[in-house]
Amino acid sequence: MAEGVVAIVTAGIKPLGEIIIQQAKFLCGVGYQIELAQNELRLIRGFLKDADTRQQDEEQIRNFVMLIRDAAYDLEDVIESFALKVATRRGGGIVKIVLKRFACIFNEGVHRYKIGSEIEDIKNKLSHLRSSLQSSNVVRQTSGSESVASAFKRQRDRRLTYGHEVESHIVGLEENTDKLVKELVREGKRHLVVSIWGMGGSGKTTLAKQVFLQNEVKRHFDCFAWLCISQQWEGKDVLKEILIKLTSPTTEKRKEISEMEKDEIAEEVCCIQREKRCLVVLDDIWTLEAWNSIKAGFPINEETESRILLTSRKKEVASLASGADHLHQPRPLDEKQRWELFEKIALSGRDETDFEEKSKLGTEMLAHCSGLPLAIRVLAGLLSRRDKVEEWKAVLRNVDKYIMRGTTVLEREISGQEYGVSCVLALSYDELPSQLKLCFLYLAQFPEDHEIPVKRLTQLWIAEGFITSTIEIHGSLEIMEDVAYDCLTELVERSMVQVVNYGSTGKVKTCRFHDLMRDLCLQKAKEEDFLDVVDFSTGRRLTGNKVRRLVLYLDYKSECEFSGKDGRNGHIRSLLYFTFPDFGRKWSKRIIRSVFNDFRLLRVLKFENMDGEFELPKTIGNLVHLRFLSLRGSAFSALPSSVYKLILLQTLDLRGYFSGSKITNVFLNMEQLRHLYLPFAHTVSGRKLSFAKLCNLQTLVNVGIENCNLNDLFVRLPNLKKLRILTSRSGQWEKLKEMLVSESTTYEHLRSLSLATGPYPTEDIDIPIDIVLRCPHLYKLRLGGKMSELLEQLRGYPDLTKITLERTELKGDQIEILEKLPKLRVLDLGYKTFESETMVFSQGGFPHLEFLTLSDLEDLKEWRVEKEAMPRLHRLCISWCTKLRAIPDGLQDVTTLKELTINGMPRRLCGRVEEGGDDFYKIKHVPSLIITNIRSDRDEPEMEEAAGASQVVAGPAGDSHQESTADAPPPPADEKTEEIQASSTSNLPCQ
Repeated sequence: MAEGVVAIVTAGIKPLGEIIIQQAKFLCGVGYQIELAQNELRLIRGFLKDADTRQQDEEQIRNFVMLIRDAAYDLEDVIESFALKVATRRGGGIVKIVLKRFACIFNEGVHRYKIGSEIEDIKNKLSHLRSSLQSSNVVRQTSGSESVASAFKRQRDRRLTYGHEVESHIVGLEENTDKLVKELVREGKRHLVVSIWGMGGSGKTTLAKQVFLQNEVKRHFDCFAWLCISQQWEGKDVLKEILIKLTSPTTEKRKEISEMEKDEIAEEVCCIQREKRCLVVLDDIWTLEAWNSIKAGFPINEETESRILLTSRKKEVASLASGADHLHQPRPLDEKQRWELFEKIALSGRDETDFEEKSKLGTEMLAHCSGLPLAIRVLAGLLSRRDKVEEWKAVLRNVDKYIMRGTTVLEREISGQEYGVSCVLALSYDELPSQLKLCFLYLAQFPEDHEIPVKRLTQLWIAEGFITSTIEIHGSLEIMEDVAYDCLTELVERSMVQVVNYGSTGKVKTCRFHDLMRDLCLQKAKEEDFLDVVDFSTGRRLTGNKVRRLVLYLDYKSECEFSGKDGRNGHIRSLLYFTFPDFGRKWSKRIIRSVFNDFRLLRVLKFENMDGEFELPKTIGNLVHLRFLSLRGSAFSALPSSVYKLILLQTLDLRGYFSGSKITNVFLNMEQLRHLYLPFAHTVSGRKLSFAKLCNLQTLVNVGIENCNLNDLFVRLPNLKKLRILTSRSGQWEKLKEMLVSESTTYEHLRSLSLATGPYPTEDIDIPIDIVLRCPHLYKLRLGGKMSELLEQLRGYPDLTKITLERTELKGDQIEILEKLPKLRVLDLGYKTFESETMVFSQGGFPHLEFLTLSDLEDLKEWRVEKEAMPRLHRLCISWCTKLRAIPDGLQDVTTLKELTINGMPRRLCGRVEEGGDDFYKIKHVPSLIITNIRSDRDEPEMEEAAGASQVVAGPAGDSHQESTADAPPPPADEKTEEIQASSTSNLPCQ
């Protein structure tokens, strides 16, 4: 990880260093000192590539790595602190401009001497560390290091697997075993690779072993080979071992094989697989390089009945080898299976004394295993050696540590090893490139079970400096957001991050951590002093050491105050706040001043969901190093004009909770800005907002037509991909339309367009649909205002996957245009979308629709779904359509439907879909039925008397349920979420 830190520091100080170096003739050698320090950092990176792999086992290496990391951070502090002082003195705060005036400042002598002296000291420290590394030969090349070789050998020996071993206590594998056996013994002459992939400890090897030992498999195949590849492999040795196991050669033949070249061995291995039915198991293959080095030994795409069974932690490796059709991922054990495995190991054959109390404690501890088989085995094995209830209680008090470690401190001292989950999961971490290690450790900030928005995560990674636009593809720089997303998908495919939701374009929208992978992340973040997490609800801190990133979990009872003036927190670069729902705290001016004044070197400030109203201080303009600032969901009343100084900002999110926030024209010089989110309801004081210089802007949300220059929106923002425009006056749409016609331009870059009325419309506003025609490559379209009709031309939009309509007041037959869109996956029909009492989805309509929401359709009485309509629908939400009489008959033919949500509907309709109701037969195949906010059957919009009551009814699949609650009003029609979900939810004004 230190290598990644050094790389980031070197890249981060480069812009400031270059400006100083340009002024070197005035600065009496200071610029030269910075250049020398940068060179030392570059030279030392080569040593760190080896050191990062060894510091886990060697104390001396850990100390060197820590010293180098701290020196790199010190260099960054000196340069950025000085830049801040100069910017503050000049009063402009614009670092680029002010640094060019350094000659005047340095004439004072003392400033020049101080910064030069400090940089010289750090450069000398780095040089001394590098010399020490070379002279003492602490960090050597891996091939020449006995200690490294022995460490890898110990690690490999612990991970080595054998196909003949019969594992005890097998639970929950019957279904997957049968499925894999059928695939392997299936008749056919095409060579087949079947892959199992998943995170460490998920049971991949156990499943492969169960398949390998099945009698049906033994009878079907003639020859067998089981190879554990792991992280240290040599292609020739692997192929040689396969050949030996498939042929059982004589001693003389073995000698002959050992003298063969790799290509000869590969040909021999191929030949025997053509001649006989062979099963080769490649367990724990980590990289594409490993697979590519041996695949010449397999008759892939040839007519043969031989098979390969492969296991890997990486989806990329597994899918490339086998293809998507033969890819399997073990699922976590369910509650019944968890207890069965735990009981077999921890309690079976034991004295029944205290069985009931131990069972209760065991059940509580099992919740921490999250269904991971390895974690359950580690925990159960640990408890099987403890007879007394008091000992079980002691384990419970620190159960997470015991699961990760697998031993007590004493047991570890005696054996010198750990046997827990940590040493298995850590293999995935150790194998990450330095950049991905930083991205992974950054996830430690998020609370347990937190659903992480991928777009926000990538913005944070970029602001932290983890992602740079230095990757060239076909002669042009790859966009940083694309590089960051690739990093996220790499972590997903390495089974280190789990996908929660996909977006309408098929990209990952939200993700989360497996609980035990999060524990590993926190452990590594603590070891590396990467960040500190302070939980005010428990009073716990991850580490009390000096760190660069501070994460605060707030509690409304606590003071929640941290100062950046003390030595420990003064170097904080990232300050990230997390609150629970309805935080509702009133902030004192002292605390607000501390946040926006004391942490002067901040690059990232996430101050979200602070719904107690407060004023932003003018000193926010002194945070000149900020790259990321989010006030989303926070009740700030106005944006100070001093924000114009923050010209390094890349992401600025002002979607505050407070209705009517005041905004001034502060964006003019923010040339680095990539994502700008304005408040949904805001006023502009002074001159109109200008975006003319924001050439890097990709996202612009909630901009009012009347509050900005129209040319800025479409003409001067060449990289804009997402645009949401608001207006409260009809004439403004006409002005925009006229401007577009006069320019005669199409806007190829836009992928997401939203045209909607503002929060306080003064008249009925018609949206001219021909604005959409200027944007031919849209993925997402949202229209929130009256329209005469939809355009037939929408059918020609090849990439349109999501449409949201509100207040459009269309005629019922306009649905025919929507249902013929070729790639539409998500459709949200909201308040006053259609004026018709009848809506028909015709035969074959909506061929790719997966998510459908019908919300606040006040006139809708009848909905008909004809056969073969919506053949791929997964989720359906019907919300506040109070005149709808029944669920359509056609839903019984939509066999793909997995979830039906009925919200805010009259009791008469809700009763029809319950088991025994008139419409139950239409939806009995749906696994999940959710009914909320049941209304009275009376015409008045009154709720049931039993407000807040809730009941759960077993559904057709055993997991369906009905929740009857009666305390939520219908959501505002103009504030619908853009999530890909079938639930109709309302957003705060910050959305």
